[in-house]
Amino acid sequence: MPKFLQKRWHGYYTIWAFMLLLLLVICVSWYNWPLGIVSLCVVGTLCYFILKTEMTFRKDLLEYINGLSFRIKRVESDAISMLPFGIVLYSEDRSVEWHNHYVGDIFKRKSLIGMTLQEMFPQLSATFGDKKEGNKENTHKEYQAQTEIQYEDRHFQLVMIPDERLIYLYDITDLMVLRSRYEDEKLALGIIMIDNLDEAAQGMDDQQRTAVIAKVASEITSWARMYKIYLRRLSSDRYLMVLHYKSLQELEKSRFVVLDEVREMTADLKVPMTLSIGMAFGSDSITELGELAQSSLDMSLGRGGDQAAVKAGQRLSFYGGKSGAVEKRTRVRARVIAHALRDLMQESDKVIIMGHKMPDMDAIGASIGVLKAAQMYNVDSYIVLSDNNPSIERMMEQVSKDERLMQRFITPEHALQMLSQNSLLVVVDTHKASMTMEPRLVHNAARIVVVDHHRRGEEFINDAVLVYMEPYASSASELVTELLQYIHEKVMLSPLEATMLLAGIIVDTKHFALHTGSRTFEAAGFLRRGGADTAMIQRMLKEDLQEYLAKAEIIKKAKMVHNHIALAVTESGTVISQLFIAQVADTLLSMTDVVASFVISERPDGLIGISARSLGRMNVQVVMEELGGGGHLTNAAVQLKGTVSEAAAKLEEVLAQIEEKEGLFE
Repeated sequence: MPKFLQKRWHGYYTIWAFMLLLLLVICVSWYNWPLGIVSLCVVGTLCYFILKTEMTFRKDLLEYINGLSFRIKRVESDAISMLPFGIVLYSEDRSVEWHNHYVGDIFKRKSLIGMTLQEMFPQLSATFGDKKEGNKENTHKEYQAQTEIQYEDRHFQLVMIPDERLIYLYDITDLMVLRSRYEDEKLALGIIMIDNLDEAAQGMDDQQRTAVIAKVASEITSWARMYKIYLRRLSSDRYLMVLHYKSLQELEKSRFVVLDEVREMTADLKVPMTLSIGMAFGSDSITELGELAQSSLDMSLGRGGDQAAVKAGQRLSFYGGKSGAVEKRTRVRARVIAHALRDLMQESDKVIIMGHKMPDMDAIGASIGVLKAAQMYNVDSYIVLSDNNPSIERMMEQVSKDERLMQRFITPEHALQMLSQNSLLVVVDTHKASMTMEPRLVHNAARIVVVDHHRRGEEFINDAVLVYMEPYASSASELVTELLQYIHEKVMLSPLEATMLLAGIIVDTKHFALHTGSRTFEAAGFLRRGGADTAMIQRMLKEDLQEYLAKAEIIKKAKMVHNHIALAVTESGTVISQLFIAQVADTLLSMTDVVASFVISERPDGLIGISARSLGRMNVQVVMEELGGGGHLTNAAVQLKGTVSEAAAKLEEVLAQIEEKEGLFE
């Protein structure tokens, strides 16, 4: 019996009272024994009735407690069984031993006893099953382990406690619906820009120009209405889009069909109109979303236009980009950039010029052109070159004949020592810091200028004070040649300098066969008038007989995939340079019915090199970007770890995915 009951008035206190009465009876009997006998009888009777009453009380109390316990257990059992969440007890072999009614209602079965957890919860995370049961030290950690599962149209949160072999199921369908609605209705912003309105409308009168713009605007408006986008026209060639994330997802699934629709609709024009789209999502700040949308548009324009760039959090995706960049017929931008570059050079104590790793003739030619521009204003200038490579070996032999020019070439370590806060770093033929000859120069330079003709990638030198990126250009040498014509009133190139610039253009255009425009020939004409020696260029580009035979061995093993793509994979253990890989890809491209070519081989640095070339009908840059590389619409590459067979498998998988989604060829 509990102590608080033993301390009642008929407990210990009653015993002491009877002992006192017994003492009084003894005292009375001592003086008057008849009276003592009577008193003893009275006390005994009283004791009997009190003891009987106590026993009756204890019996009634026990019956009451037992009845109350039974009622509590019955109510508790009913309550657990009818709880508004599921409870499952399972055995050591992970089969159900008991569950409440709620679980039966979920699975629409009266009893699930004997069913395994794997059968009940196919979506059950493997981490639950791998937990070691009976480890009490991990009980709290186990309880925190949760997962969300779906059964039919309802969502549940599953909490598993392996130590107790117990599972709780909570219906979170309403929460999931609310969460999904919240995610779908998050705000996204976008900007649409007509890339080449002036070029396409050139030669039209006002009436024709207005009619074409209205036709394109109608197509964009219909497209926006279809995907529930609020569209606001900002100018004749620019639109603002406001939409929900759900609409953005639908746009990505459709792969921005408006790009193809506008291009095809204006195909009868001399220069078909194309659109560039920049989209942003993932920020709670409207201001930041606007900045990201503009940045995405810049990315799309920097890659040549006719495509959409979507920035969603850390993800950056591109859609479209099948057509080549449209050549700008006006040189206004070249003149503005040239004047800005001139001012920056004049404000600098020295100009350091740098190309990409493993430089080619285009990088060296463009560097020599920028060096000439700085020298015309008597600014101390240098070209960074780490070491020689086969692609520029003959070129550097010609350069070495000019002692004054050769003295302008310095090592990256020397350039780092010379670099100051007032120095100007000019990066040519690349816009990626990791691809430059010496990335530390990019990080340490206070002022950077970028001159490049490649399509803009996700990595970019964002803190550059001046950027001249024109994907329509054939080469960096072409861009530098145009700048030279505006940077000084009287440009006097030496025959060697003009030859080096022309060599860069010839190499990147494959002797004016690929990626050339009217401005390419204008630049070549200017250099030819400046004394460029085409015979010297031919001597620099001569091919070794043994190298040619080695190319033939690789080409012999090439195969055709997707009907018009040539794929050549060298044998494991065959090590060749990246330049040689690229040369084989160029040679394959000259074959009949070959629209694009890919060559895969081991490089001297242990990586697997893939070189990609196309004639323009296929964007090989997109393919290489899927593998982690980049480049140009017709010229791209990537370096991978692993084996040549693994690289070939990855490439074919990417090609199959692109073919399934949007098609490989334009």
